[in-house]
Amino acid sequence: MKRILLPTDFSEHAEDALKVASQIAKKNGSEIVILHMLELPHQMSDAITGGASIPETMLFMKKANEMLDEVSARPYLDGIPVTEIVKMDKPVHGIAQVSKDYEIDLIVMGSHGNSGVEELLIGSTTEKVVRNSEIPVLVIKKDIPNFNPGNIIFASDFSDESKKPFEKFLNFIQFFDSKIHLVTICTPNSFKPTHTIEKAMNEFVAEFNLTNYSTHIYNDTNIEKGIINFSNSINADIIGMCTHRRTGFAHFFNGSISEGLVNHAIRPVVTFKI
Repeated sequence: MKRILLPTDFSEHAEDALKVASQIAKKNGSEIVILHMLELPHQMSDAITGGASIPETMLFMKKANEMLDEVSARPYLDGIPVTEIVKMDKPVHGIAQVSKDYEIDLIVMGSHGNSGVEELLIGSTTEKVVRNSEIPVLVIKKDIPNFNPGNIIFASDFSDESKKPFEKFLNFIQFFDSKIHLVTICTPNSFKPTHTIEKAMNEFVAEFNLTNYSTHIYNDTNIEKGIINFSNSINADIIGMCTHRRTGFAHFFNGSISEGLVNHAIRPVVTFKI
């Protein structure tokens, strides 16, 4: 893991995420790229047709760079190579572009989650990044002074398409002394007999060199609640899962389990694109 991207809006949640990113970087010998997206109001962003906006734009850029300098000087970042970027773009598009340009291996983001009408109509930047990112995204919900996960969940149906994301998951946790809890959530709408699930999980595990792990079948009313309730039952440190890219009407009507967890789970969530 060479580079970790930390998008920041200079909030407390972004600070929590940066602290976790710093701990991961020290274990992996990684560089941290700290990114601030500067999304100016439309009337101030057209520097070509509205020449008067140029001084305001430069002022915003200057202030953002000053704040990034302050963030990069945090004591917990000592010894970690840090790159600062201020980019003018829509947040999700800009994060994706920087991830590609800098060959980012992991995105770490803070989130406080949304609920109700705000979640339905708007969603969060973090949620949209999880939906669209081609690389793993780790979402941090609170301050974690000692990020050393001992119990990590990987929730899946353990189909063939989950194997490549699971390889990325194993790469992510390789520097932690963690027990992996492989879990399938069985619901009334996605019921499978126990012997069918066990067969799929055993065949899946057989393709990987796993030692410290356990398998679980957990019943609940829906998959998202099942993952959250199971994670509570074992006091998990991280919830890991695959995510599908859903956009437009398909996303509006069907939603996404991973995005729901980003909003509703109190534990860190790490997602891997199928």
